[in-house]
Amino acid sequence: MEELAIVILNWNGRSYLEKFLPSAIKFSSGARIIVADNNSTDDSIPFIKQNFPMVEIISNEANGGFSKGYNDALKKVDAKFYLLLNSDIEVTADWLSPLMEVMKDPKVAGCQPKVLSFDNRDYFEHAGASGGYLDRNYYPFCRGRIMDQFEPDQGQYDGNTEVFWATGAAMLIRSKLFHDYGGFDESFFAHMEEIDLCWRIKKHGFKFLAVPKSVVYHVGGGTLPYLSPKKSFLNFRNSLFMIIKNHEGILFPKLFHRLLLDGLAGVRFLFRGEFNHLWSIIKAHWTTFTQLPRLLKQRKQLKLKSGEFNPKGLYKGNILWARYVKGVKKFSQLNQRLFN
Repeated sequence: MEELAIVILNWNGRSYLEKFLPSAIKFSSGARIIVADNNSTDDSIPFIKQNFPMVEIISNEANGGFSKGYNDALKKVDAKFYLLLNSDIEVTADWLSPLMEVMKDPKVAGCQPKVLSFDNRDYFEHAGASGGYLDRNYYPFCRGRIMDQFEPDQGQYDGNTEVFWATGAAMLIRSKLFHDYGGFDESFFAHMEEIDLCWRIKKHGFKFLAVPKSVVYHVGGGTLPYLSPKKSFLNFRNSLFMIIKNHEGILFPKLFHRLLLDGLAGVRFLFRGEFNHLWSIIKAHWTTFTQLPRLLKQRKQLKLKSGEFNPKGLYKGNILWARYVKGVKKFSQLNQRLFN
């Protein structure tokens, strides 16, 4: 068994591979580098074979999205650790060492680097920033990114810290835990599947860390733009899927409260004339209702298998209230006593 395999999921991303594979190869000495291709229709595969013969290729039979794409590919990868890396990420010198160092602790299931914006390199990037958290209503946010506010990186979040979730854009994870706890939920297709996976693994006492000594730069929105109505649909739907499966307490009061909050987001889209995004919320809720029997069955199975839940990284406050009512724009401005 190899120690570390860096696995890059690709779908019609030839331009990103051309731009970012060189940094991964240059700065990842000793690791296998694998491109898992989701049945691309561009010339990604011939391009890799011609220009990067040292890169291994796994060809998936169909584009099953982020979740199924990785699940299918990782069944074929024999390594102690997987480093899942988006194709639109530039890595930096010595990015692997700090990540591998924290994995010496057997209770650490996975970790992530500091994720900065490729186009605005002094600022944190949306997908993970310097570590991911959930508020009491299970809305995600990060050190360095509160909802739509991105902080400049001034070293303020450079310490290693335990978080609730590590970003799937650049996640180092133990292969055994990935497979033992079911991998990504393929019904998610894309978005929030890594939070769901981290949550399931934390139900067995493991932890996830942000390791800011490791730095990467992320383009973001390469496959699906951040302002896409489809992204809104996936985010709202998958968040509800995740809550139904994983919420530790009584489910339906929490779920009803979350639906009301999503409704307020819908009203905001309505008054801004963003009707496609409003429809995305409605469709996300309807889809969740139709999937409720399946999700409740998953919830029951997870509860039967759960161990001691590690709640570290949960924020007992309301991040929407903090951001949109109190005007909080920085992670450091949040009440730190409300973090588990």
